[in-house]
Amino acid sequence: MEDKIKYEMEFVVHASPSLLYQYISTPSGLSEWFADNVNSRGELFKFIWDGSEEQAKLITKKSGERIKFKWLVDEDDSYYFEIKIQVDEITKDVSIIITDFAEEDEVEEAKMLWTNQISDLKQVIGSA
Repeated sequence: MEDKIKYEMEFVVHASPSLLYQYISTPSGLSEWFADNVNSRGELFKFIWDGSEEQAKLITKKSGERIKFKWLVDEDDSYYFEIKIQVDEITKDVSIIITDFAEEDEVEEAKMLWTNQISDLKQVIGSA
């Protein structure tokens, strides 16, 4: 199995950090834009897309700021994905920073997927 490479993406989102945090940290918020359905039991989150499901473990979360998950299939590896809310100190622009890992030949596809998902998020919160 080849190593995955880390990549980061930044998206400007016109919404308050506290509102955004609800959408990135709760099953009901995540199911509005990230997956068709999301359930959680404690630190274990189940993401469902078109009948397929993936489980992820919540590793860290910091209220209003960030959430980090690790897919259970990657449990033995150091891979994770993080959604971070960043506010520019000067302009007060709010951004979402995505950190994720993908195999080299899948990075572009993974980035497109995130772009589409963040686009869905923006529509849900009326920031499109």
